[in-house]
Order: sequence, then structure tokens, then C-alpha cells
Amino acid sequence: MRYFIELAYKGTNYHGWQIQPDAISVQEKVNLAFSKILNTTIQTVAAGRTDTGVHASQMFVHVDTTIEINTQNYIFKLNAVLPDDIVIYDIFEVYQDAHTRFNATSRSYEYKIYQGRNPFLLETTWQLYRQELDVPLMNQAASILLEHTDFQCFSKAKSDVKTYNCSITEAKWVQKDEHLTFYITADRFLRNMVRAIVGTLVEIGRGKKSIEDLHSIIASKNRSNAGTSAPAQGLSLTAVIYSENIKNGR
Repeated sequence: MRYFIELAYKGTNYHGWQIQPDAISVQEKVNLAFSKILNTTIQTVAAGRTDTGVHASQMFVHVDTTIEINTQNYIFKLNAVLPDDIVIYDIFEVYQDAHTRFNATSRSYEYKIYQGRNPFLLETTWQLYRQELDVPLMNQAASILLEHTDFQCFSKAKSDVKTYNCSITEAKWVQKDEHLTFYITADRFLRNMVRAIVGTLVEIGRGKKSIEDLHSIIASKNRSNAGTSAPAQGLSLTAVIYSENIKNGR
């Protein structure tokens, strides 16, 4: 049987989602928890990767097992052995070929900036102190992203993907007092893509780059022409969407 697991984690203490040979990852902790509770070796497959220090308020993974999982009972048991910064919210059976990565129809991220200093937000925001940002101009620049599909300029170098095409359906900044949040949704994302976009848009907001520069950056397909990547701690994966018929083996 194949099960989807909905979970969340604060990525501060982890070297990203994916298992690393000499570093602690979220996947390692989740695999160990399932293996312990089910008393067999379990390997999870996730909807995507998150980098070191990046968070997820919604992530999905799938597991295959011959053991029938009693949802609420196993959620309680798994959360009891997981670290406090990783939480499982739901477990549900899906049809055998359902895949957390390949069947996702869209993903959403949020990037949080705090325009000031707040020690309680250090691990979840990029703090820009005494730096004026032209938010309307940043939103104008963000809207340009919806006009393009090839985002090689925002992809980590030497990536092993077959295509750099992504369909972005939302990209906007929302300001509330000192809090500035970037919302972005697409069918898929490249490695480091959101942080590279945020870094570039912030440079536009600072006046270091122009709207015309953004058009040239995208056309160049060259990562070195885009802005410096924003720090990892401000980024969170917030939604992974699937069709409803993926559940319950239907």
C-alpha cells in the first residue's frame, strides 16, 4: 500500500530535506521515525527538496508498506518519536502509482522579510534594518515573471534538470507594517529559484537594478547576471496541491 504523509518542519537545525552523508536532514529523521514505528526499513519520497535552513509549513512525502496504517494512532506515535521541529499532520492511502513529486499540480512558497530588528524572528525572516525598499516597483518587477517560462537565470549552476521551464501563476509582495512577504506559486521550481528571484527583486527595490535589467537577466539565461540569493531562513514551502482523486486509492 502507498500512503501520503502531510508534514511540516522548521528547517533551522537541518541541512535541508534530502539525506546527506555527513549532516542531519529532515528526511533522515522522518525515515527513522517511520522505520521505528513500523518496525521495518522505510524510505520516504518527497514532493521536492528544501535547502539548508529552509522551512515547510506543508510538505508531502509518500511511503510504501505492507502494514495497514491506522491514521490517528500512527500520527500520534510518529509525532512522539520525531523532534519537536518536525510534525506530521495527516496520513492517507492513495492509489499505487501516486507520486508526491510527479503528481503535484502546483507548489507555493513564501519569503518573509522583516524591515527592522527582532531577535525572535531571526530564524524565520531576512532582517533588513534601515534599508528602504520600493515595494510598488518590486511588485511591478514580480509581475514580469508571469510573462516568462524559462528561468535558467535563477537556477543553481550545474543543475541536473532537463528543462528550465516553469509556469508561474502568482508572484507578489504584500507589506504589513514591518513585515514584507513575497508569495509565489508555480507548477514547479528550480533549485535555489525562489531565493534568487527574491534577491534580484530586492536589488530592484533598492535601486541597484532596474525593471529593464530584469528583462535582460531572464533573456540571458545566466545565473551570474541575477541578484545574490536571499538568505535561506526567510523561505518556506507553504502548499503542495494535488487533484482530489489521488486519495483513498480511487
